[in-house]
Amino acid sequence: MENNYKMIAKTFFGFEEILAKELQMLGAQNVEQGVRMVSFKGDKGFMYKANLALRTALKILKPIYFFKANNEQALYKGISSMNWSKLLNANQTFVIDTTVHSEYFNHSEFVSQKCKDAIVDQFRERTGQRPSIDKVHPDLRINIHIDKDQVSVALDTSGNSLNQRGYRTATNIAPINEVLAAGILLLSGWDGQGDFLDPMCGSGTFLAEAAMIACNIPANINRKEFAFEKWNDWDNDLFDNISDSLLKRVREFHYTIKGYDKAPSAVQKAKDNIKNANLDEYISIEEQNFFDTEKTSEGKLHMVFNPPYDERLDIHMEEFYKSIGDTLKKNYPGTNAWFITANLEALKYVGLKPSRKIKLFNAGLEARLVKYEMYEGSKRTKFQVSESGDQVSDSDNNI
Repeated sequence: MENNYKMIAKTFFGFEEILAKELQMLGAQNVEQGVRMVSFKGDKGFMYKANLALRTALKILKPIYFFKANNEQALYKGISSMNWSKLLNANQTFVIDTTVHSEYFNHSEFVSQKCKDAIVDQFRERTGQRPSIDKVHPDLRINIHIDKDQVSVALDTSGNSLNQRGYRTATNIAPINEVLAAGILLLSGWDGQGDFLDPMCGSGTFLAEAAMIACNIPANINRKEFAFEKWNDWDNDLFDNISDSLLKRVREFHYTIKGYDKAPSAVQKAKDNIKNANLDEYISIEEQNFFDTEKTSEGKLHMVFNPPYDERLDIHMEEFYKSIGDTLKKNYPGTNAWFITANLEALKYVGLKPSRKIKLFNAGLEARLVKYEMYEGSKRTKFQVSESGDQVSDSDNNI
C-alpha cells in the first residue's frame, strides 16, 4: 500500500523474536528482526496501534531521511538539505537524540549539537526566527543514528520510552522496567490460562503486566501522551478508532493473579499502582514472606519474580537463594517458577537445576532468566514398576 512506510521498533536484547511476533499478530508487514530492534511497515493508523499495543517495544521510530557523512561538514550539509519547515515551525520546540557507532564521530552530544545548528540555521535564513530546544516536552523529537558513515534521520513517534505505561506512580528500590517485565512474562509462556504468582512483587509491575497480557489489554492504554499527538498530521479521530478497536479485543480472565511481599510499604505501593492501572479486580496482593508460604491453588501455577540481589538490597546471598530453592522444592509442587537475577554466582545456591536459562540485561547488568519446573509429587518419593516387574524408587526432587 502506498500509505505504508518503514518503521523501527526498538527493544531490549533478547526480545527481538517476541517483538516480531507481537508485530505480526497486530498485522505489521515486512517484519524483520535486527539487534535490539525490529523493522516493519505500516500506515499512520498502524503507527498509533503499535505505540498503544506493543508490550516489548521501547520506542517506535519513523525513518525519514538517509545520507552519508564522514565529517562534521558533511553531517551539517546532510541535515541542512532537508526541508524542516514541513515538520516544524519557528514557534515550536524540538530535541535531538543521537546514537553513534562510527570512527568518524566520537561523541553523540557533538552530533546532536551539529544537527541542531543545521536545523536552526535553516529557519533563521528563511524566516529570521528559530525553533527552540525543549528536552522535556518538545513538539518534535528527532532521532539521529550513525553507523560508520551512514546517517539515518528518524522521527520518534513515542516520546518518552514506552515502558512508561502511565500506571506506576509508586516504586521501590530499582523497580523492574515495565517492558522488561512484559518481555519476561512472554518468554516464560504466560498466556493467562492458569493461576499466576509473583512472590516478591515489589511495586507490582509483573502483576500489572501479567493481568494485561491475560486480558489482552493494550499495554499503553493508560499512557497520558505520545509524541505523534503534537505532529502536524495528528488525527485524533483515527487514534480514537484504533483505541476503541483494541479495547474491543479485551477478554475475560477466569483464574487468579496474586502478589506477595514481606514489606508493608511495598504492598501498599503495589496496590496503588494496580488501582491506577484499573486492574484491581484481577489482582490480589498480600503481606507475606515467600519463604513462609505454600502453594494454595489447584492445577499448574505460573510463578515469575525478580528477587533482590546485592546491588539493590543488603541480603545474605547464599542463604537467601538457598531459601528460594528450598521453598520451591518443599512448598510449590506443580509450579513453573521463573526468575531473573543479575547475580549469576547466586544461582548455584538455589540447589535446583534450571530447565532453561536465557541471557538478558537488567538495568545494564547482564542477567539470567531461569526456569525451574516443580512437578506434582516433588514432596514425596514415587514408585515405578521397572520392565522386569521390580518396584523402583524414583525420588523426583528436581535437583
